[in-house]
Amino acid sequence: MVTPTTSPAPAADGRAPATGALVEFRGLRRAFGPTVALDGLDLTVRPGELLALLGPSGCGKTTALRVLAGFEHPDAGEVLVDGEDITRVPANRRDAGMVFQSYSLFPHLSARDNVAFGLRVRKVAAAERRERAAELLDLVGLPDHGDRFPHQMSGGQQQRVALARALALRPRVLLLDEPLSALDAKVRLSLREEIRRLQLSLGITTIFVTHDQEEALSMADRVAVLSAGRLEQCASPAALYERPATAFVAEFVGTMNRLPGTLAGPGLVRVAGALLPVDGEAPAVAGGAVDVLIRPENITAAPDPEGPATVVSASFLGSVTRVLLDLPDGTAVKADVPSRDAGGLGPGVRAAVAPADRPVLVVPAPGASGAGQAA
Repeated sequence: MVTPTTSPAPAADGRAPATGALVEFRGLRRAFGPTVALDGLDLTVRPGELLALLGPSGCGKTTALRVLAGFEHPDAGEVLVDGEDITRVPANRRDAGMVFQSYSLFPHLSARDNVAFGLRVRKVAAAERRERAAELLDLVGLPDHGDRFPHQMSGGQQQRVALARALALRPRVLLLDEPLSALDAKVRLSLREEIRRLQLSLGITTIFVTHDQEEALSMADRVAVLSAGRLEQCASPAALYERPATAFVAEFVGTMNRLPGTLAGPGLVRVAGALLPVDGEAPAVAGGAVDVLIRPENITAAPDPEGPATVVSASFLGSVTRVLLDLPDGTAVKADVPSRDAGGLGPGVRAAVAPADRPVLVVPAPGASGAGQAA
């Protein structure tokens, strides 16, 4: 008899008790010739959480996933699962399920046999394999697709089968390597909601590699932002967006304006005619010339014949309209204005621009001497 995949009764938010593993990357380094993919990566993934690895191409996120899966071996450092060092354990003994971008289904096998393949390799009895495959196909919403072959299914359906196959052996860790990037937008949205629902209901530790900020912020418990093989910040989506730890995170996650400013006393900066508090410690720069990072939703814009800014364009985005303006010094600034208030902000219109009175991230201006670290 197959043991049910369902976890103990979920909490009110649909989250099952955490049954997944604690995963730790300790000082991981991996180089491919002169290219350093991982440069001393330290990161902990909590039991039962979905952690997104986010960053630009070449930042090391897929290499980190492949090291955990056992497909790559680090030049230095350790990988631990529930406190056990698995750095040199073969991939087939790591108790991890992996879903790839390209589905990687066997074209000559039906959906049922694809899901059951790992069970067959492990000599599980045929009747138990069929029962387990049927259970998992039902779990991913494909109860009537068992006899279909990959070429008879859509991309989204194939990826659901790949997900079911990854779960067939009840892994302690689920690894997803950009599994949605080959799908169209509507299917991608539907499937990411389904993956999150399954992950919460099963309580399995999941690491999701993506370059899509929206996917990372909407799905993950925490997001780890990587750059050049190093961890820039790991935090909840809200904390990452509202309180970026570095200029790289601030500008990579979401949309950010970079406006020229001047330090104006302890903890204060003057930007776009406003005096704002600095978030954290201001950099030490000669002359006080800095750049100030402000998100579009924290900038207001309104038609004003005497205003210093000129509207370049206005893009309707639903509840808000993103207005692009030029300041007198040639700096471009984006402001998200409620669409109901944006009717007068057409191209060529003069406008007043003001940043919201809230702490801002300050970094040295390009070429500033004596530059310190980002606040």
